Amino acid sequence: MLRFGETAALLMFLALLGPIKVEALETAPPLSDREIIERLTKLEAGQSHLVAKIDANTATIAQLRQDMNAQFDRLSQLMLGILGAFTALVAVTIGFALWDRRTMVRPFESKVQAMEEELARDRESLHSLLEAFRSLGKSDERVADVLRQFRLL
Repeated sequence: MLRFGETAALLMFLALLGPIKVEALETAPPLSDREIIERLTKLEAGQSHLVAKIDANTATIAQLRQDMNAQFDRLSQLMLGILGAFTALVAVTIGFALWDRRTMVRPFESKVQAMEEELARDRESLHSLLEAFRSLGKSDERVADVLRQFRLL
C-alpha cells in the first residue's frame, strides 16, 4: 500500500506525462435581468404569503390563549362551586348528627334526672329512718346492739 507522500508523487508524475482531459460541468445559461426580476418578485410574494400565515397563526394563538384563560376561569368557578357544595354537605351532616344525638339523649337525660331525684328522696327517708333508730337505740338496748353491729351507732 502506498503512503500519502508516495501517492502524491505518483500523481504528480502522471500529471507531467500529459494533459488529462477533464469534463467540465454544464454551465447554466446566463439569466437576463427580466428573469432575475421575475424570480425576485416571486420570492417577495412568497415571503408576503409566509408573513400573512405567521400573522394568522399569531392571531389564532392569541385567540386560543384567550379561550384557555376563559376555560380556566370556568374551571376555577366550578371547583369553587364543588368545594362550597361539599362544605355545605359536611356542615349539614354534622348538624344533623348533633341534632340526632341530642334528641336521642334527651329521653335518657330526663329518666336519669327523675332517678336522681327519687334517689335523693330515698336518701332523705333513709337518713330520717336511721336517725329514728338511733334515737330508739338510746332507750332500747337491743336496737342499740343491732346498730353497733352494723356500725351505724
